Amino acid sequence: MATLYYTEEHEWLAVEGNIATVGITDFAQQQLGDIVFVDLPEPGKEIEQGDEVVVIESVKAAGEIKSPVAGTVVAINEALADTPETVNEDPMGDGWFLKLHISNDIDLGKLLDEAGHQGLLEDS
Repeated sequence: MATLYYTEEHEWLAVEGNIATVGITDFAQQQLGDIVFVDLPEPGKEIEQGDEVVVIESVKAAGEIKSPVAGTVVAINEALADTPETVNEDPMGDGWFLKLHISNDIDLGKLLDEAGHQGLLEDS
């Protein structure tokens, strides 16, 4: 079973072994509004923690998703090219963006757990 981590920017990671699936939380997709375009990185791309990896355009704004961990992109959610609204409909499921092979487990220690993320939401 995957372990969930969160960032203060409302991204989530589901980590199984050394693979992390990355997406945005329900709170984040609500803040963005209707998502109309998602630009994903190429598989094989090496990414450092904090690098911009995904560009999202919504009816309200454009924004970028920064990588919560360092790693190599091993898969992208190609379905989002045709159906970016999936991020709004199922942000914690089918609306995932990419999968990374984590290169440094230490990065995970800088992230929030479920309780930490809930506390962040309560403070907003």
